[in-house]
Amino acid sequence: MSRNPIDAYEKAAGETVDLGNRLADADPEADLWDIGDGLIAGAIQYWLYTREPCGDPGCESCGPISTAESRLAELHRLVDELAQGSEYFHSPRDSNAGHA
Repeated sequence: MSRNPIDAYEKAAGETVDLGNRLADADPEADLWDIGDGLIAGAIQYWLYTREPCGDPGCESCGPISTAESRLAELHRLVDELAQGSEYFHSPRDSNAGHA
């Protein structure tokens, strides 16, 4: 495993996109939305697993994620940040996109 967190992040994100593309290529009849939803479901499951608090009520690292509600709030924040930073966030076909 990579010791550089940026490398690990980039590898995980890239492999997730590659997996989605492989699944779509393997089954041209598959609904791309179903593939995307499945990738998100798996990613959320893994993310929640990695954020399980250690059990020490005084742990400073776990404090911000010490309840299910706080983990969900952090997940929402992260999803918003990542979605808004995506090159696919805005589409020229968005219903609110300006048309000249």
